[in-house]
Amino acid sequence: MHVDSLVPATLARRAGGVIGVVLKGYPRLSETFIAQELHELERRGLALALFSLREPTDPATHPLHARIRASVDYLPEYLHDAPLRVVRAWRRVRRLPGYRAALGAWRRDLRRDPTRNRVRRFGQALVLAAELPRDVVHLHAHFLHTPASVTRYAALLRGIPWSVSAHAKDIWTLPEWEKREKLRECAFVATCTACNAEHLRALAPPGRVELVYHGIDTARFPAPVTVGPARDGRDPTDPVRLLCIGRAVDKKGLDDLLDALARLPSDCHWRLTHIGDGPRLAALQDRAARSGVQPRVRWLGARAHEDVLAAYRDADLFVLPCRIGDDGDRDGLPNVLLEAQSQRVACVSTPVSGIPELIADGETGVLVPPRDPRALADALARLIADPAKRRGLADAGYARTTQAFSSSHGAERLTARFDACLARSREGEHFSNAAEEFQESDPSKRSSAIAESDPLMLGDD
Repeated sequence: MHVDSLVPATLARRAGGVIGVVLKGYPRLSETFIAQELHELERRGLALALFSLREPTDPATHPLHARIRASVDYLPEYLHDAPLRVVRAWRRVRRLPGYRAALGAWRRDLRRDPTRNRVRRFGQALVLAAELPRDVVHLHAHFLHTPASVTRYAALLRGIPWSVSAHAKDIWTLPEWEKREKLRECAFVATCTACNAEHLRALAPPGRVELVYHGIDTARFPAPVTVGPARDGRDPTDPVRLLCIGRAVDKKGLDDLLDALARLPSDCHWRLTHIGDGPRLAALQDRAARSGVQPRVRWLGARAHEDVLAAYRDADLFVLPCRIGDDGDRDGLPNVLLEAQSQRVACVSTPVSGIPELIADGETGVLVPPRDPRALADALARLIADPAKRRGLADAGYARTTQAFSSSHGAERLTARFDACLARSREGEHFSNAAEEFQESDPSKRSSAIAESDPLMLGDD
């Protein structure tokens, strides 16, 4: 299907207004699942405008980013870098009907979270609200923490509805009070695993949470035409090719992988390729050197889509031993597992978060306990020596991924949600659950909150 073949039949949706999408940073190679979603929504005729809290830092972009038509505007990452822009924004929005509700909501949040980051969120919201084009009638945030805070405050200021996509760290490291309030105020929340959805539904009003898997775009990840040789780890000149793709951060469990590899017997011949960057990369390379596995590991850093696809097709076994980080951070359902299975590569991972929703242990892959290098080594040793078992898992994983995790299905669910929001906007129903709750809260507390001095009050015009 041509990239834009869905647009002519759905152009009428654009008449309903533009959806402003608030992102942590854009474009980002580590968040191609967001780019995929944006592209799918545009294919269905939704008009988008992007607003990023940070300038891009990646040295390259993904081909998907070039296919997204939406404009992108950058909010000031640090308020002191653009003080005049922030002041001008405040002067414009302080007389809006929603200013008192937004200020009151922010001050209540600030009392519970007295940080510079919380101040920055409100300053960015002021700029977003002041500079938001008039045809933007709905705001949507990616991530429930900082982007959703900026979106919430800006939506209150402008009196328009907002929604959010919640993913992983933003769910599990956010205080419960903040999750409850955001879930109560937003129009809807989409999340990418049933595990996430169950947790959020326990905190949200009925019908507020939508399960939307990111899914796999088989146009970008077409099935491989050929199958590689049946390596079994006995030939030192042709070792079994292991692949791991993931940022060098705690929740990926890469140190567990290195420790597991060090436990493999000397007559088990393998080679590991790692793709990804991250703050712990140098420490992991040091660990690999100390454990003696460094000569068998290739560290490729971040790579373009074409290189990643080639790496999948060269691999015999994909491994990602995810775990819950010390700070509570965890993956949702890593997209790299979907991608690997779409290329008929057997996967080894752990039963963390949404991973068991994709991988049934022993059927569509292998799961081992997190933070258990011994169990991981045992699983790797068995699969390295058994190419027939790998092939059976790979074929079953391919069927599971391509049949149950289509990116188009998720995009349709999101489109339906956005269409409902746009329809309400067309009918003049500019709802704001947060504003209503603020107005209905204790009048004495409300008066006190608003009467406190405005921290951004820098003088009248």
